This record gives sequence, C-alpha cells and structure tokens, in this order.
Amino acid sequence: MTESFIPRQTLFKTDPASAEGAQERRYRLHRRFDRLGRLYGDGAVEGLMNAKVVVFGVGGVGSFAAEALARSAIGRLVLVDGDDVCVTNANRQLQALRGNIGEAKALVLRDRLRQINPQADIRGERVFYNAERSDALLESPWGGPYDFVVDCIDNMTAKAHLLATCRARGLRVVSSMGAAARRDPTQVRIADLSETTGCPMAAELRKVLRRKHGFPREGTFGIEAVFSSEPRQWPRELTYDEGKGFRCVCPNRNTENSCDARALIDGTAGFVTGTFGLTMASVVVNRLAEAFPAAARPAPDRRGFRPAAE
Repeated sequence: MTESFIPRQTLFKTDPASAEGAQERRYRLHRRFDRLGRLYGDGAVEGLMNAKVVVFGVGGVGSFAAEALARSAIGRLVLVDGDDVCVTNANRQLQALRGNIGEAKALVLRDRLRQINPQADIRGERVFYNAERSDALLESPWGGPYDFVVDCIDNMTAKAHLLATCRARGLRVVSSMGAAARRDPTQVRIADLSETTGCPMAAELRKVLRRKHGFPREGTFGIEAVFSSEPRQWPRELTYDEGKGFRCVCPNRNTENSCDARALIDGTAGFVTGTFGLTMASVVVNRLAEAFPAAARPAPDRRGFRPAAE
C-alpha cells in the first residue's frame, strides 16, 4: 500500500511556510476541533494536538478507539497491527469496507484518519507487538516517551508483556479486556485492572501478570481497564457452513495470529466492541486534558450571560 496524502495546495490559500500560512493553518486546525474546544477549552485542545499516542491492535475495539482519538485532536498517532482486513471483520471494524479486503489494517486505518485531520502526523506499523519488538514499538518516532498507550491486543502473552513494560517504564496505559461474546453496551465499565468483575479474560490476565511479571497480589495495578460486567455469551452454531465448522477465509494468513489456531470463535457485536473503543478513547482524552477545563473561562451566550467558573 502506498502512502496517501492530501496535497498541500488543497489545504491552504496562502503559502503554508509564510507567516500568513501559519496563521491560516492554526485557524483551520482550531475550526476543525471547534466543538471539542468548546467542551474542554483552547489549552486542552493545544495539549491534545501535541500529544503522542500509540494504539496496539486496530480491530473491533482499536479501530474505534483510534478514530475517536483522531477526532479528538490527537496530533501524533501511531497504529500498530500486523493483521489484514478480512470479510469477517465487516460487522465491527471501521476499515472493513469494499475494496479493502486483504489490505493491512493499520495502513488502511492510517489513511482514513488522515482524511479526518490532514494536519495530524498519523503513522501505521504492519507488525504485531511482541517482546522482541517491544523496545522499537514503544519508542516514539517524535522522540521521548508516548503520552499514552492504548492496548487493544487480544493475544494474552503479548498483552501481558506490553502492560508489564508500560508499568515498568511509567507509561500511562489503558487496556481493553474481552469485548467479544457480549450483547449489552450499557454494561461496559472502567476500573483498575485489579478490580474488574465478570470478565474471564481480565481474571486470566491478572494471573499471568502476577505469575510472570511480578504484579502485586494485593492492591491496585495502576492500569485502567475497560471491561464488561455482562456474562459471556457462548457462540451459537451456524448453518450456512453446512456443518463443516468455521473455516478461516483470511486473504493473507499470518502465522502469528491465525483463526485456525483458535479452539472457539466467539460472536461479536459492533455496538459493543465500538463502545469499548470509544470508552478507551475517553480515558485517554480525559486524562490528558484533565488539567485544562477549569482554566478555560465559560463562554457567554448571546444575551451576555456567563455562568460562574466551574
């Protein structure tokens, strides 16, 4: 897949290198996020524009998280996923559109998000996270550490390693627990990973973190998790496959993440996985912007009324 950019001349009426061009660029960027600024204030939007965020896994949860971050003015964003778009992704993943089957998820989503905010620096990495790649993937291409890590990985070994590494390095991270096999988006919650309830994936992850990575048996982990308190729904038997069972139809099979290696394929609902992703984005944005809303002065209405500062 080739790099795709909006031509510079379509963005500016003046030379973007000139003082007038810089002023126009700033105006257009703030116009794009006008409604976000009215909620958080100019200072918060400036902070979000300068933030560096990485999303690991851009499937049913991660694609929604990444798009919400792009629409929330995150100015520097890296998307990491070694998987390709499959027709079975159509019910829950933003990249799964006609013409994208077989293309790299991270690169397709990168191009989509560049259309949302052409002035953001959005990059894609067509690899899976693992221990060997950890140092390279956690090094921001803009220098210094990431401001936030978004974990949407479903491989338990990789997920545990990423969380343990973030904790050891003092990186802020939000982690998605099991979003599959649920039907009720109103049961999505946020809690410290040590305090989630009703999620088998979270329970297994805690065991791995304590056994292999030295996480405490008592007290909190300091990692915010998005999870569902809804009991897992066992997958239903389908008839379209004429009793032959699930067969992988991924166009480019990857030995690191193969459908054929799974003992059971859970069902998913896009309105649940999407809620997980949007909730994760809310954690990132609200944590990064939490110092700013109180400093922003309330705007007056057309009659001149201005409420007392919150």
